[in-house]
Amino acid sequence: MWLEILFVFIATIAFGILFNVPTTAILFGSIAGTIGFTFLRLLPAYGVTTIFATVVASFFVAMMSHFLAKKFRAPVTIFIIPGIIPLVPGSKAYFTMLAFVEGNYLGGLELGIETMLQAGAIAAGLVFALSIYSFGKGIGLRYEPNR
Repeated sequence: MWLEILFVFIATIAFGILFNVPTTAILFGSIAGTIGFTFLRLLPAYGVTTIFATVVASFFVAMMSHFLAKKFRAPVTIFIIPGIIPLVPGSKAYFTMLAFVEGNYLGGLELGIETMLQAGAIAAGLVFALSIYSFGKGIGLRYEPNR
């Protein structure tokens, strides 16, 4: 497990470099991604489904990215990009296409649905964190035209 976590950390740094993420944000985004991946790997051992573990992991990555963006006064996407990479179900998408090419349509459909659910779980975690983080931003700033 420790070797896998080390490789995830190195891979997130590499993706950060590939996507031209600023140097200061690569390290913190990679740490967030590594911790999110650790959640993704550990939670199913405690009886949590993979989809819910993905929601929790992406929610953690997004909350940490929002916090870091506020701390460093930088856009949140430069922290989310390397942080969310380890959660993307790339191998499942590959095996989905492989099953369809080999003629195993039922297995391909099953893997495809699982892949789409996991991708939707990533999006749900990101949106949920955004809604929580920006909950009170507009309070007190309402427009009242009759004043």
